[in-house]
Order: sequence, then structure tokens, then C-alpha cells
Amino acid sequence: MRAARYQGARDFRVEAVEAAEPAAGEVQIKVAYAGICGTDLHIFHGHMDARVSAPQSIGHEMSGTVAAVGEGVTGLAIGQPVTVMPLAPCNDCPACRAGHSHICQNLDFIGIETPGALQELWNVPAHAVVALDAGLSLEHAALIEPLAVACHDVRRARLVAGEFAVVVGGGPIGQLIALVAQATGAQVVLFEPNADRRQVSAELGIEALDPLSLDPVALVEERTGGAGADVVFEVAGVAPTALQSVEFARVRGRIVIVAIHPNPVPMNLHRMFWRELEILGARVYEREDFERAAALLTAGEMPVDTLITEIIPLDRVQQAFERLERADAMKLLVAVAE
Repeated sequence: MRAARYQGARDFRVEAVEAAEPAAGEVQIKVAYAGICGTDLHIFHGHMDARVSAPQSIGHEMSGTVAAVGEGVTGLAIGQPVTVMPLAPCNDCPACRAGHSHICQNLDFIGIETPGALQELWNVPAHAVVALDAGLSLEHAALIEPLAVACHDVRRARLVAGEFAVVVGGGPIGQLIALVAQATGAQVVLFEPNADRRQVSAELGIEALDPLSLDPVALVEERTGGAGADVVFEVAGVAPTALQSVEFARVRGRIVIVAIHPNPVPMNLHRMFWRELEILGARVYEREDFERAAALLTAGEMPVDTLITEIIPLDRVQQAFERLERADAMKLLVAVAE
């Protein structure tokens, strides 16, 4: 079979490798499409070599069909459309025992610590496989994982219909959060300085404004009668936007930190105290988030075709990473199967 494998910083190669039979408790998936995300781009840059064993296929946003099942696997039929919730918890640490296995203290992220979806046949633990409705296109199904991230973020925020939400950052996850928030019944404004990303928002039906051409805090106060936003999603991942996030929030508002901040950033703790604000971390997803994401896509409630910039063949994976590095695409899918 063919596999695109990370060799080291900025180096992917498509190679012929031998396909292994699924072991007991595993499912072999014929991968149709794999998405490339920001984490994958960090791997491409060599920033995660401590977690990735080169040469290795990576990738965790995907769709495909069941090709074979290992001993002891039931409930899945050959040819059934599936995706993967790529989390392998230890089920024994304090987080797992408390019911939070998605943020297991010893979590293996399938597609990072272990091989991922950029290969034609992919063996994964059966517990990670999520069966899909046959009516959902495999192109759309490849977006279930990032959409599940957005569903988890919105659920962590306790956002309800009628509330006002601010999304800071218009990358793929920011756009998806805005869509899920709107599907929840909230009023949403997204702040993004990049004109191309704002155009994508417009095509998705999201109000997106340039925070560099206006006073975003004043605009939110004007829209909310001086109260401020019920929920703020910080998705940009830079220190100034994290600092500003508390300025948007109303009394007892909720601020959800979605982006990964690799270094400590300043925060206005006086404002937090004065308004009794909550800051919530939101990391990955749980099974119910995957199920909601799949249901939203199956129902046609997410206009995700607009987010898919292009579908790239497997032998052009290197060029796909280089293109995302230049930030001239929103979401690229790799067509893995021939």
C-alpha cells in the first residue's frame, strides 16, 4: 500500500509499505480522505519530534470505510463508512477515573504518538471507530473531527440560544465554532484581520469584522447595550488576543481558551475579579461531541463545502503542507485512496 510518511522537519515522502493485518481488537480502515490541521503543521515544522517516531504516517482528521476487523471486534461491517475519534486513554489515571478520559494524563493521540491516516490502510483500536450514516459524504465526514472540537468548545461554554458570543480568530476551528454557536441559537460576531478568512466567513453566513479597523470591544458593548458578550472564544492563540478576551465579557461571562498558547500570557485578573468572570479550558472532545458533529453534517446544517479549499492527491502531500504553511488555504483534504 502507499503511505505518506513524515521523515523529519519539512519532509514528507510517499512510500510503498506493507499493510499489516488488524490485530485483535483492531479495525482496518480503507482511508478515503484525511484533513491536515494546525497540529499536523507543527509536526511538519519538526516541533513535535519528541512525540512522532519518524518515519511515520500522521493524520487524525479522516473518513473511510471498514476494510477488515480483528478478532473480537463486533458491530462493524465491511464497507461501513466510519471515522475515528483519535484518543487512546489509559483508563487508569486520576483523570480517567474521574470520567475525563478525553484528557487522560497519559493520553496517546492516535495519528501523533501512533501512526495516522495518511496511509491507504490504517489499523486503529475498535473503541476509537465511529460508525457513520451511509448518507453522509466521505468528503464531509473528514471534517467530523474538527467539527467535534467546535462542538466541545461550545458545550464547554454552556452557550444557549439567545446569548451573544464573540469568536476571536477565523481559522478553520474559529469558523466551525461560529457555525456551531449559530446552530445553537446564539448571536455571533467573529473578529479576524485576514480579509480572505473574512470572505470565507461571509460565504458561511458568519458576520466577521476586522478588529484592526474598528474598536472591537466598543462594538460588542454597543451590540449588547453596554453589557458585553455572554461567551468569548479565544481561538487566535496570540498574547494580545488572550489579554483582550476578558474585555469583551459581561458580568459573569465565560471565556473559553480554545487556542494553544505555548507560553504564559498576561491576563487582566482585576477584570476577572470585578466581573466574576469564568475562564474555561477546552481541549479535544468527547464521544457526544463526535456524535453531534456527525449529526449536524448528516442533517446538512453545516455548509462545510465552503471550508474545503481543495482536495489533494496523496502524492502531493508535501506540497499541501507547504501551501498551508503559506496560509493560502482554509482546509485541504488529502484523497488517500486511489
